[in-house]
Amino acid sequence: MKIGIDAMGGDFAPKAIVEGIILAANEIPADTTIVLIGKVQDIQQIIDNQNYKGTNIEIVEANETIEMGEHPVRALQSKPNSSIGVGFKLLKTGEIDVFASAGNTGAMMVGSLFSIKTIEGVQRPPIAGFAPQIDGKLAVILDIGANADVKPEMLAQFGVLGSIYAEATMSIDSPRVALMNIGEEEEKGSLVAQQAYKLMKENSSINFIGNIEGKDFFKGKADVIVTDGFTGNILLKMGESLYGIMKDRGIRDEFLDKTNYEAVGGSPIIGVNGNVIIAHGSSSATAAKNMVHLCRKVVESKVTEKIKEALR
Repeated sequence: MKIGIDAMGGDFAPKAIVEGIILAANEIPADTTIVLIGKVQDIQQIIDNQNYKGTNIEIVEANETIEMGEHPVRALQSKPNSSIGVGFKLLKTGEIDVFASAGNTGAMMVGSLFSIKTIEGVQRPPIAGFAPQIDGKLAVILDIGANADVKPEMLAQFGVLGSIYAEATMSIDSPRVALMNIGEEEEKGSLVAQQAYKLMKENSSINFIGNIEGKDFFKGKADVIVTDGFTGNILLKMGESLYGIMKDRGIRDEFLDKTNYEAVGGSPIIGVNGNVIIAHGSSSATAAKNMVHLCRKVVESKVTEKIKEALR
């Protein structure tokens, strides 16, 4: 397995990213190689400073960087040798099995759509997040930002994609799929939500359990939570804020620790022809380490192949 990592993406890159990759390199199997993409001299200097003597880190030169505030399409067009641009080239040619970055989210989304492209049959690929549950498990929530405006058919398909992802990567048989709404009753919510409910209810390929409300977000009622990217992004970031607030007040709790974005390390784009992970822009070394473990899980699960098979 070869895991491609954008070494230059993120608020604290390349130092925090490379340090995290070294932590991960000491934990992963010997037959897994991490391919760091970025400025070789800068990356090598950090590796040397950490006294890393292992053999499962490779470096691929990419002498340009797409900054956080750059326009995604223009940046990818004007910087073909950027770490994100080179990463997608390696993913497309099969030289890496997964590509992850804490850099420009828009550029990662555009690269996914125009480089490796959407799986045939997928309307709009969502980004999946992970919400900790009080029973100790994680729920997949999608979308968390890629599609702020959605149609009922898109929400219904998010339920299918999330179900396949949860089953493949979390070993959950017949994952419980719920629609985020303002009430549990079938007739509640917007016209989009009401129509999506009907479509999901009629789909025998998923275990649809109906609507859940915001108060149920952490309650362990569902394995897959479906919503539009606007609502999903707000929900997830509100959840993440709990960790920071409680940490500042000196409160530590096992559940709250899992609301910290570092705990999972990234969010997969689901429904594209390859494994792509978007990490938090302020990723620390711990987050980068966990990003590698998420990458391994996604590749091992063969979830992309399973989605293609399901949509044939």
